[in-house]
Amino acid sequence: MHASSGASTLDLLQRASAGDEQAINQLFARYAPALNRWASGRLPRGLRDIADTQDIVQDAMLQTFRNLHGFEYRGEGGFHAYLRRAVLNRVNAEIRRKVHRPASNVLESGMEADDLSPLEHTIGQQTLERYEEALDKLAVQEREAVIARVELGMSHAEIAETLKKPSVDAARMSVARALAKLAQLMNKP
Repeated sequence: MHASSGASTLDLLQRASAGDEQAINQLFARYAPALNRWASGRLPRGLRDIADTQDIVQDAMLQTFRNLHGFEYRGEGGFHAYLRRAVLNRVNAEIRRKVHRPASNVLESGMEADDLSPLEHTIGQQTLERYEEALDKLAVQEREAVIARVELGMSHAEIAETLKKPSVDAARMSVARALAKLAQLMNKP
């Protein structure tokens, strides 16, 4: 997950806040790949385009880096969460924009839709809402473990480094416990 630079996120943020372009580039290299994966899962299938997703993430990151003075660093996980929130806000704005201005396409007969049916969309939306609500009820470390593994696709080694776990096995156990708790919360009526 981390770029080749050994600089800490805090150091890079301080340098970026002072206008250091190299620090900004290192932060992009460190966070953009995982955020791109995470954002593509947040866009509805009909709106998902690789270039659009990358643009959304890049725009959100640029805006975040321009406003670093308003960010209080509380650790690697906190900055990840801050970036995810910025990307999610940008994704929601993009969804609103595209829904209000649908593209005009001429449909050919026999053409199949590649997006979800209304029922599939509703079931998926309800599941996503239950997931988000349950995720919000987890402790910060549990939430970060789930997001890192499930949404960002991080390895247990990367999670151990990001969440400051003493070993890969400790990270694996933290993720397993957090996922079990998440499942319990999602199944509560």
